Formats: sequence, C-alpha cells, structure tokens
Amino acid sequence: MAKFIAYFRVSTERQGKSGLGLAAQRRTISDFVANAGTLIAAFCDVQSGKDDSRVELQRAIQLAKRENAKIVIARLDRFSRRVSFIANILEQGIGLVCAEMPNATDFQLHIFAALAQEERRLISERTKAALAEAKRRGKVLGSNGRSLAAKNRKAADEFASQLRAKLDTDVLRRSYSEIARHLNGAGISTVTGGKFYPQTVKNYLLRWAHLRTSIEPATDPNAS
Repeated sequence: MAKFIAYFRVSTERQGKSGLGLAAQRRTISDFVANAGTLIAAFCDVQSGKDDSRVELQRAIQLAKRENAKIVIARLDRFSRRVSFIANILEQGIGLVCAEMPNATDFQLHIFAALAQEERRLISERTKAALAEAKRRGKVLGSNGRSLAAKNRKAADEFASQLRAKLDTDVLRRSYSEIARHLNGAGISTVTGGKFYPQTVKNYLLRWAHLRTSIEPATDPNAS
C-alpha cells in the first residue's frame, strides 16, 4: 500500500484562519488517497507560492524522503509556481502526485507546470502593458491596477467556464487540434477575439480544470 503525505497551501492569513480554499484541497486529496493508499501526514503553509523555502513544504519533503512516501497535492500550483523547483523535486526521486491528475507522468507534470508558468507570465505581461497604457494616459495607478489584474483573471476564468460548456463529451474526446478546428469552424473566438490553436485549447481546459477543483465554500453552497 502506497504511503502519501498531503501538502496544502493557501495564500493569505485570512484564508488560513477561515479555511477558505483549504476545504476543496482536502476533499480532493481525501478522495484520491481513499482509493490509492494511506495518508501518513499532512502539512499546510499559509504563504505565497512564489517562495519555495516554505517551512511546512520543506518538512513534507524531508519526511517523504525518510518514509519513502509520495507527496500528494490537490493542484500543481499549490506545490510551486516554478517549473525548476518541481523538476528538482522529481529529480531527487521524490514521488509527486497531483490528485486532480492522478495518472499524470513526471513528464506530463513538467509540461503542465511549464504551461501554468507561461500562462502566469502572459497574464503578467498583459497587466503590465495595461498599467503602462493607463499611466501614459495619466490615470492613477495602485488600487486601479490591482482591480484591473483581478478583472483580467476573472474574465479569463469566466471564458474558460463558458468554453467548457460549449464542448460536449464527444468533442472533448478529440485531440486539441481537432477541438481548435471545431471551435474556429463554429465561429467561436478566444477571449481576446482571436483564433483557437491546439495550445490555446489546452490552456483554457487546464484553467477550467483548476477552477473546478478550487471552488471555495464561500462560493459553493454545496461544499461541506
């Protein structure tokens, strides 16, 4: 029977105290471990994912080495936002399992992490460009900039959900290239009004999958 060590992360003190964001992670991991092995420990950090020196994360890693156990996370971005860090963990022989993608190989985890990192970079670039344009026009930045960034993320999340609703089971069985051709043929545009490409389809479907597993109790009345 495989041994697992659960790792959770929330970004703010408020979320840590209230449990917001934590309940969904616990449910996802609990459901996975119930059918895969035994949970021997759990660690939780209340800290930004940009910092890989998190105390509880390091404790989880050291225990995984001693016990020859795998670290299980609900979502890849709960573990780290840097591809290099995830690659380093895997190279050390530490098993890493993403409960939302339990069958993903180490190679696939590298790919998903790279996609997520690239998506964050593009969002950051778009936000910086918008802020620079706002500054050029003489607008006051600060809270307005943060509001704009949040608005961009919300728009991308909403579009990913709307797009997923347009794809039935039959279409989802196709390759990303075929799905892109299907959407373009149906006259559906991306959130920026452009054409769909295989990578675009994959990015949106990954975003939708992440949204599905990160529904917080405050917005999910059926959450326990």
